[in-house]
Amino acid sequence: MQTGTINVQTENILPIIKRYLYSDQEIFLRELVANAVDATQKLKTLSSKGEVKGDLGHLQIEIILDEDAKTLTISDKGIGMTKEEVEKYITQIAFSSAQEFAEKYKDSANAVIGHFGLGFYSAFMVADKVEIKTKSWKDAPAVHWLSDGSTTYEIDEIEKEERGTDIILHIEEAANEYLANNRIQELLTKYCRFLPVEIKFGTTEEKVAPPEGEEDAEPEVHILDNIINNTDPLWKKKPNELTDEDYMSFYRQLYPYGEEPLFWIHLNVDHPFQLTGILYFPKIRNNNFEVRKDRISLYCNQVFVTDQVEQIVPDFLMLLHGVIDSPDIPLNVSRSYLQADPEVKKINKYITRKVADKLDEMFRKDRELFNEKWEHTGVLIKYGMLTEDKFYDKAKKFCLLETTEGGLHTFEEFEELVKPNQTDKNDKLIYIYTNGGDSQHGYVEAAKEKGYQVLKFDAMLDPHFIGKLEGQLENIQFKRVDADTLDQLIEKDENYESVLSEDQETKLKDIFLDTVENQQISVTLKPLTPQDKPLVITRPEFIRRMKDMSNIGGASPYGDMPDMYNVVVNTNHPVISKLLAKRKKENQEHIAKQLYDLALLQQNMLTGAKLTEFINRSVNLMDK
Repeated sequence: MQTGTINVQTENILPIIKRYLYSDQEIFLRELVANAVDATQKLKTLSSKGEVKGDLGHLQIEIILDEDAKTLTISDKGIGMTKEEVEKYITQIAFSSAQEFAEKYKDSANAVIGHFGLGFYSAFMVADKVEIKTKSWKDAPAVHWLSDGSTTYEIDEIEKEERGTDIILHIEEAANEYLANNRIQELLTKYCRFLPVEIKFGTTEEKVAPPEGEEDAEPEVHILDNIINNTDPLWKKKPNELTDEDYMSFYRQLYPYGEEPLFWIHLNVDHPFQLTGILYFPKIRNNNFEVRKDRISLYCNQVFVTDQVEQIVPDFLMLLHGVIDSPDIPLNVSRSYLQADPEVKKINKYITRKVADKLDEMFRKDRELFNEKWEHTGVLIKYGMLTEDKFYDKAKKFCLLETTEGGLHTFEEFEELVKPNQTDKNDKLIYIYTNGGDSQHGYVEAAKEKGYQVLKFDAMLDPHFIGKLEGQLENIQFKRVDADTLDQLIEKDENYESVLSEDQETKLKDIFLDTVENQQISVTLKPLTPQDKPLVITRPEFIRRMKDMSNIGGASPYGDMPDMYNVVVNTNHPVISKLLAKRKKENQEHIAKQLYDLALLQQNMLTGAKLTEFINRSVNLMDK
C-alpha cells in the first residue's frame, strides 16, 4: 500500500478564503469585532486567575472610520500579541488562538467566540492591505504586521504605549461602501448589538433641557460616546430577576415598531446543551398571518449568526419573535448558518416542549385569560398540531373549539356538550361547522333552532385542521352546515312521508330541472318538515373540503374541478304545494325561479345580471 501527503498550494489559499469562505462580504466586520471581544475576554480570564496584575482599565473596543485615509480600524485593549504570537496565530491560517486558549482555561474562561482561526482573513474581502499594531500584556515589544493579501508579509517592532491590538483595514476601491458612516453603523447594530464588551463607534449628541425657570435658554448639548451594544442582554439574566416591564422593554428594543406581544417564554437550559433566549408570542390574526423566517435571531455567545433558523426552530414557531443564544449550536466555518447535527434536533425538540409547557401552564393557571388570547394563539397552536405530532399530543389538552355563539371548549368539553343531541343513528358524533361567516348565517340559524352547536372554522388553516382532527378523534365526523339538509347532516331515526303523489313529484322535479339549467347542480326532492325551508342549496362536503384545502396550498386533484351543488326541494313545504296548485306553467316557473334565486342568494351565488333580474322580479311581486 502506498501513502502520501496532500499538498496545499499556499499562494491559492487567500483567494479561496476571500471568494468562497464567507457567504456575505459584510461579515468581515463581525469577525474582526468578535476577535477583539475574544482578546478582551481572554484578558479578563487571565486577570481572574491572577496572571495579569493591576487594574485592567476601561476595556472598550473602538471602531474608527477615516474616510480621507480610506481606513477602518478595529481597536481593542485586550490581551495583545507578542511577535512570536503574531507569527503563530496570524501567519498560520486555520490555527485558532481562541480555541487553544479555551482548552487551556476551559474551567474558568470567559465566553470565547472564535473556533476556526479564519476570521481575521475575512478582512481581505474588503481591504487590499491590512495592518496589525499590537502590544502584549506580557513584557514584550509592540509589533507591527503588514500584508497585501499575498503569501508575503512584513513584521517588525514598533513603539505602542497601550496594551491591545489595532487592526487597520485599507479599504479597496470595490468596497467603498464600507467607508460610509451609516453603513458601518448598520453592520455594527446588526451583528454586534449584544456583544459582551462595550463597543464605541464615534460620538452622539444628547440635548439636555434647561433647568426650571430658564425655559427660554438654549438646551445644553452633551457629546457622548456612541455605544453600539447592550453588553448584558435580557436573555443572559435569570427569569426570577426580571419583571414584565423588563421583558416588554427588551421587546421594544428588538422590534421598535412592532405591536406589543401577548406573552413570552424565557429559555434557560444548561444540560445536555447550553441554550438561553426569549421567545415572544405576537398577535396573529386568523386570516392574515404570514410565516416570516427572519423574526427569530440566532446568536452564539452574543454574536449574531443568522435570522434563518428553520433547522433549530420548528416551522410553526416561526410565527414567534425573539432571540436564541447557544455556544453549542454547530455552525459552518464562516459562522453564517447551521450545520446538520444531532444537537440541532435536540434543541428543536426542547424549544417545542417549552412552548407546549408554557401554553399548558397558562391554560391551567388562568383559563379565562387563556380564552381571551385564543384569537391570536389559536393559529399557532393549530399550525403546531398539524405539523408536529408530539406537540399535538400536548396541545390536545388546551386546544379550543370555538362555537358561533363565542363559546370556547376543549375537545373533551365539546364532546360532552354535544353528545346527547348530535349523535346520529349510527352512534357517530357529528360536529357541524361553518367557515363562511355571514354567507352561511341562514344555515347556522336553522341548525341552532334544532338545538345543535355550530363550530366556527374560518381560519386559513382550518380545512387542514379539520382533516387532522377527524384522523385523531375517535368516532367523530365534521360536516359543514350547508353540506346537506339538517336531517341528513345528523341522521336520526326520523322519517317523514311526502304529502305529494308520485306524479306530483315527477312534475315538480321537471319544473326545477328547467329552472336550474346547470349541469353542476343536481335536483333532489326530500320530504322534510313544513318548518324547514322550501328549497336549499347544499354543497357536498368531500369535494368542497378538498377544494378549500387546495386553495391554501394543499395538494389536491380537486382544486381545478368546478363547484358542485345540490338543490334540495322540500316536498312538504306549503309553498311547494301552492306552486303545484298554479294552473299556468309560467306561474309555476315564476315561483320556482324565485325560490331558486333565494337559495342562491343565501349561498352568495347570485351576482351580476341574475341578481338584478331577481331584484326586479321581487319588486314586481310586491306590486301584485
